[in-house]
Amino acid sequence: MKTVVVIPARLNSSRLPNKVLLDLKGKTVVQRVYEQCLKAQNIDAVYIATDSPEVVNSCQAYTQNIILTDTKHESGTDRIAEAVRHIDCDLVVNVQGDEPFIEPELIEQLASALEKDRSLQMSSAMHRIEQVSDLKNPNVVKVTVTKNKAALYFSRSIIPHHRDEWEVLLNHHTTVPESLNFYRHLGIYAYSKDFLIDFSKMQPSYLERLEKLEQLRALENGFSIQMIETGYNSIGIDTQEDYEKALRLLEG
Repeated sequence: MKTVVVIPARLNSSRLPNKVLLDLKGKTVVQRVYEQCLKAQNIDAVYIATDSPEVVNSCQAYTQNIILTDTKHESGTDRIAEAVRHIDCDLVVNVQGDEPFIEPELIEQLASALEKDRSLQMSSAMHRIEQVSDLKNPNVVKVTVTKNKAALYFSRSIIPHHRDEWEVLLNHHTTVPESLNFYRHLGIYAYSKDFLIDFSKMQPSYLERLEKLEQLRALENGFSIQMIETGYNSIGIDTQEDYEKALRLLEG
């Protein structure tokens, strides 16, 4: 099976404008994402999908695998669905353009899950939540799963609800007790190409609009998302504070 990575790279970010072109020790954010993706062992090609000529000009310094897409897309998924229509591939991995430390092994795992089980059409990743502050943060998306690690629901709220000791957990703990399983959803996906194109044609669903989480569209339409648990704790760059943290990581 032929597998490609597509990195959606939108220039206009509300919280941190032009973030994909910010300098990280001599390389842009999106260049570091691209180079991490190239390290994945079971990937045939890596592409950058953008609606910005400025991003195209910047990326041409290190790759020609750049696809200029429509400016009207509301999500990265819609952008990569347009990008892959004319790419010869079977599987597509969507790696966010603001994840300069993405682990190549995680990319491999997501693609392998679909290669091994052809009945699966979509996979994603999750990381165990250890800090109560992350539980309380609506920008940390939570996911709860079946015993086989298929997604049951994604939410900005705390799921599942720990009925017996809820008050103690939220107000008297800083770390989550080991006996409790809460997971953070990481915004990386793998899809079969055909499903990705079909998914982009589906109308935004009720829960998706409510939570502002497009992966809920798949669940509401009856499709399964296989979750891969990873030790990788996402370090995406959404704010100036995130950017400064990334600089410190590269320095030391």
